[in-house]
Amino acid sequence: MAALKWLVGVMGVLIVAGTVTLVVLIVQRAGGDRGAAVSGAQHLGQPAGTRILSVAETEGRLVVLVARPDGERILFVEPRRGRVIAELRAAE
Repeated sequence: MAALKWLVGVMGVLIVAGTVTLVVLIVQRAGGDRGAAVSGAQHLGQPAGTRILSVAETEGRLVVLVARPDGERILFVEPRRGRVIAELRAAE
């Protein structure tokens, strides 16, 4: 009988812990970090001598116009991770 009481108590604690975890996850995902900027220094992986000419935001992405030693390029950057997802060049 003591083992059954112990088992019921442990399962009750697990139910409460699971419910609290579920509520916390729902709150974090529902209202969390929409539009959060990248924190800390980021590197776009461009060669030395590259200058940023302009930055704009479109459809949840950053569009960065850069002047590289070999010509100008447009970079599409994912702001949450700070990584370049696409690159446009005027000419090869």
